[in-house]
Amino acid sequence: MTRLLVTGKNGQVGWELHRSLQCLGEVHAVDRAQLDLERPERITAYLDQLAPDVIVNAAAYTAVDKAESEEGLATTVNGVAPGVIAVWAARHGRLLLHYSTDYVFDGSGSSPWKPSDAPAPLSVYGRTKLAGERAIAEAGGQYLVLRTSWVFASRGRNFLRTMLRLAQEREELRIVDDQWGAPTCARLIADTTAQIVARSLVERREGSFRSEILHLTASGATSWHGFAAAIIGDARAAGRGVKAKSLVAIPSSAYPTPARRPGNSQLDCSGLVDRFGLQLPDWRTGLSLCLDELNS
Repeated sequence: MTRLLVTGKNGQVGWELHRSLQCLGEVHAVDRAQLDLERPERITAYLDQLAPDVIVNAAAYTAVDKAESEEGLATTVNGVAPGVIAVWAARHGRLLLHYSTDYVFDGSGSSPWKPSDAPAPLSVYGRTKLAGERAIAEAGGQYLVLRTSWVFASRGRNFLRTMLRLAQEREELRIVDDQWGAPTCARLIADTTAQIVARSLVERREGSFRSEILHLTASGATSWHGFAAAIIGDARAAGRGVKAKSLVAIPSSAYPTPARRPGNSQLDCSGLVDRFGLQLPDWRTGLSLCLDELNS
């Protein structure tokens, strides 16, 4: 039976992966207590003991603004640790799937970013995630890096849950309207990953597998302001208590943060769709599913 290791089991994507991957084999989902990416020197021994056939690395340092003052820690978790995992996977001939981010790009222009486009991260977080991508490629094993964006879920800290809370507390919300991307439900990422892993294992057996970076987001695009409007509108329609009466669109300059965000976070997912024959639903579908889960 295929043995799969999922790191970051308590994160938004890791939580969903524990469910989605069950049909593929024996899933071992771990958190920092079992495998702490802040201690990369301990990773090899853990992998030697578990000996997974597939590693899905959903663990990461994701505190984008805090990373500006904790670059060393973010580099260890996002850059060094994935490299250690990749070296082990390459040495033992195992498959590695790793998640990265739209933050590796500078967000210029208006066209969706292709995997082949040159990265130019604006923030420490983006630089450390790019370092992880490069460390994985340099290890020389079989891997897929899946870049995603604007992840939300019915649990954990994310924009959806923040907007629902603020909409119950305030009459006016001021939301950035000049950053664009595809809000992507963690469940979509996990379910798509399961299909990718299944197909990749077939490719490996057939000798046709190729390592590459792919983009995985929901289809469609909106701004943070547009996402907030959809959240609040759907919440009000579902009978949730909504106090907010005004949703004001503001530029990024009116909401300064320690880390710079890309203005254009749209990712071109055609490579993933073509390779695996998948259909990526519109971001509103994921929003509806998450709100249904919260409402129930």
